[in-house]
Amino acid sequence: MFLTISTTGTSERPATDLGFLLHKHPDKAQTFSTSHGTAHVFYPEASAERCTAALLLEVDPVALVRRGKGKGRGGAPDSALAQYVNDRPYAASSLLAVALSSVFKSALRGVCTALPGRAEAPMPLRVEVPALPARGGAELVHKLFGPLGWTSVEVEPVALDEKFPQWGDSRYVQLVLEGELRLADALRQLYVLLPVLDDAKHYWVAPDEVDKLLRAGEGWLAEHPEQKLITSRYLSRRWGLTRQAMERLELVRLAETDDLEVEAVDNAVDETTDTEDKPVPLAEQRRDAILEALRGAGASRVLDLGCGQGQLVQALLKDVRFTEIVGVDVSVRALTIAGRRLKLDRMGERQAARVTLLQGSLTYTDKRLAGYDAAVLSEVIEHLDLPRLPALEYAVFGSARPQTVIVTTPNVEYNVRWEKLPAGHVRHGDHRFEWTRAQFRAWAGAVAERDGYRVEFVAVGPDDPEVGPPTQMAVFSRNDMTENQTKTETEKEAKAA
Repeated sequence: MFLTISTTGTSERPATDLGFLLHKHPDKAQTFSTSHGTAHVFYPEASAERCTAALLLEVDPVALVRRGKGKGRGGAPDSALAQYVNDRPYAASSLLAVALSSVFKSALRGVCTALPGRAEAPMPLRVEVPALPARGGAELVHKLFGPLGWTSVEVEPVALDEKFPQWGDSRYVQLVLEGELRLADALRQLYVLLPVLDDAKHYWVAPDEVDKLLRAGEGWLAEHPEQKLITSRYLSRRWGLTRQAMERLELVRLAETDDLEVEAVDNAVDETTDTEDKPVPLAEQRRDAILEALRGAGASRVLDLGCGQGQLVQALLKDVRFTEIVGVDVSVRALTIAGRRLKLDRMGERQAARVTLLQGSLTYTDKRLAGYDAAVLSEVIEHLDLPRLPALEYAVFGSARPQTVIVTTPNVEYNVRWEKLPAGHVRHGDHRFEWTRAQFRAWAGAVAERDGYRVEFVAVGPDDPEVGPPTQMAVFSRNDMTENQTKTETEKEAKAA
């Protein structure tokens, strides 16, 4: 990865002042260790008229894999070789941004005790990035850097192969920025926008990234026309963090408009009291709806099929009417986490006798699952490829045949109400499909008719009059169970009469 910063000067204000501002002497080549490789700073040219500082980052692919544990771009779990053979040693990304902030830490803050006046004043700058991943192309690069005071933003797409121009351009561009800016402002913009254009980060985005973004974006991000895109991409589309950052940026904008401190604007809430009702998470609403349906069916022995990390099993254990609870999942790791969540190793003997965790695939028949009152498939079916769905249907409705089956799945129509969900995207990267209400009802109706069940539908979450609820739930009741219940109730009524 390579980046250069150049400036021009005169004999009175020599260009070599760039060395003072960067805190790196022009006559020396310096090396710095980073967590993912080695950074080199050197000056290809250094005279009073023109000075260029270069930052070269040599990435250690082995260290990258060890520290990232295979996560992120270039570390696909289904291709071990891709962790070592990728574009990261060559293309500017969050790796270069982190090296930039580490090597030029004082310059980013605009601190220069030797030349304080020079650090605070704009200076002629030319920044070159030879290989920059740009998801969004040259147009997005112009949208991001254009409003930031640069007089020239040159973006040249890099061809996939110069020998075969018909193949078109790659997602990489050569970027040249020219203009008069404070060096600290230019460095902060690069620190934020390099990973934004790459649309990926090599490390986990924690809540403290919001503070980093606001510090680096001070003075320019609050008014940027692409603020929302920048914030979302920088925070790896973690919607909670993005919302938090956007709210804080709006406070900054209001404060600047009224020439006030941010604290003076954000004084409407007394932090000693909390009068706002917190919304109930959809996952909790879904569990409550499932528990209510199980109680209504009179179930006591319950299967949680695709139990994941055991959240529903934990909720079932809190109600003594559920005397036997079996969690089933194909993932051993998920079952291990579920065991830790439930504290099985410290659970009392009587309580432990109520719960069992089993490894098993839901697309195969399993004699262990027969004879239970109810089975729950909560947010499970959408993780299966559609051709494998009939196998699950037979394993649950045809072979296990519990008296009650509860199925929940996302309502794709509601996705337009998720402000932060990009258009056309499913809610989770592993979802193979998401159904409309009509599609879900058609599938559930066909299953019920084929396997001898009747089905009712329940809305989970706010029921939007146009697009319905965020989660749709089907409650299947076995026909012979329904007939027996009706017969019993008739007998009771006759005796009472």
